Amino acid sequence: MAIIIDDVSHTFHEYLLLPGLTTKEHIASNVTLKTPIQRYNLKDGIRGHLNTPFVSAAMQAVSGPELAIALARKGGSAFIFCSQSIESQAQMVRKVKEHKAGFVESDSNLAPTATLGDALALRRKTGHSTIAITENGGRNTKLLGLLTSKDFWEYKDDLTQCVSGFYTPREKLVMAEEGVSLQDATNLLWKHKKECLPVVDKNGCLKFLVFRKDYFDHHSYPDELTDGRKRLVVGAALNTYDYMERASALVEAGVDCLCLDSSDGYSEWQAEAARQLRAKFGDKIVLGGGNIVSADAFRYMVEKAEVDFVKVGIGGGSICITREQKGIGRGQASAIMDVAHERNKYARETGIYIPICSDGGLNSDTQMIVALAMGADFVMMGKYFAMTEESPTAKISYRGRLYKPYWGEGSNRARNWQRYKQSEAAHLVFEEGVDAYVPYSGPLADKVEVSLVKLKSTMCNVGVLSLSEFHDKARLTRVSEMTVVEGGTSTVEMLDRMQPNSES
Repeated sequence: MAIIIDDVSHTFHEYLLLPGLTTKEHIASNVTLKTPIQRYNLKDGIRGHLNTPFVSAAMQAVSGPELAIALARKGGSAFIFCSQSIESQAQMVRKVKEHKAGFVESDSNLAPTATLGDALALRRKTGHSTIAITENGGRNTKLLGLLTSKDFWEYKDDLTQCVSGFYTPREKLVMAEEGVSLQDATNLLWKHKKECLPVVDKNGCLKFLVFRKDYFDHHSYPDELTDGRKRLVVGAALNTYDYMERASALVEAGVDCLCLDSSDGYSEWQAEAARQLRAKFGDKIVLGGGNIVSADAFRYMVEKAEVDFVKVGIGGGSICITREQKGIGRGQASAIMDVAHERNKYARETGIYIPICSDGGLNSDTQMIVALAMGADFVMMGKYFAMTEESPTAKISYRGRLYKPYWGEGSNRARNWQRYKQSEAAHLVFEEGVDAYVPYSGPLADKVEVSLVKLKSTMCNVGVLSLSEFHDKARLTRVSEMTVVEGGTSTVEMLDRMQPNSES
């Protein structure tokens, strides 16, 4: 007969944190949210890490290059979805890596024969106010000058005229030669009071642009997550079908972290793929696996698959219906606690720490905090990021409110049959995800900042200054249904504060 686990499957909603002693040192500015994303020896300390414990789900409606850029600047990392061609996924990774290393490759270029109308169209398409005028209008060709929004007036000048009569020629530009350090390039901008510094090779061909605004931008994002070359960090997902070819293209594009993406990672397919990837790339890549929900699955993933981190969660996502369709899964709180306990046991036995990621079942900032308190090193979210300005989908208006489309990788819309081992057919036989809409929530940076402030505030209430300390010292209590009611605004009337003054 079937084995019945004598345990109720719990969710994050069922728990509250108890306060600890808050001393004078427990203030937000002293809290660090640095967290590991790569297995490490406890004697040697953390290797690969995040500056904030947030990553975005590898979903078509979530993790495009724009969101990856925005999230890395806040200290987290996106995982570019793999339910697309290898070339397209690699190009998305490349776009993130090229976005900001201080040195930006110009993708707004025109030939001197182009018109002001062409320049205006390019500006509207890219959003860039600085256009490089090159010999043939291509990138990495001889630089002739720069055309900025200050060089012509859209509603005054004749837009049919050639840009040759308007751009600033290279003779009047302050430039640097390829090989210049970012610090020296920034100093040149400051010394000459310029907004943009072209970097050219010995033949005068444009290689990069360095912008003054990026210097101030960098100081506005102190938690920005970058690699050894000061490029933004980005992750990408793999399936267990074309993983070797896909991984090779992604590594060439500069990806920092890979994750085998499956609705159920407790399988020989994933272990075999992980071992082959490790044999080819070694420690050159950070490799995650999952998803799992039990202690025995954790052991399998770290011993047989030798992954760097493990994703925990099956069926808890807001657009996931795996539990409903297949009767498989586990309450996310129970899954995290079971896997975290086994992770700690493994660390005591071997001296090796394996980070775990809580994926799904997070419907509020409070539940994200509880997940981290229970032992998750970082959390992966879909809906949370799908709502933001930077997610790949277009905003729509419905009944006076803005929404963004959001669909699961298990939906027919995603066509991601490789993620779900349903049958031998090369398509989804039944859906494990839905196609829906989520309310638009504005820029990612603003949303994440609020969540981080809440997390740090809670950690101070508990009396801890790091996530590892949070794992060790957090005390949680189960709550009843009435406790949840008591914690809400159940006994007051909420009036509309935005009503106009009666005298106006």
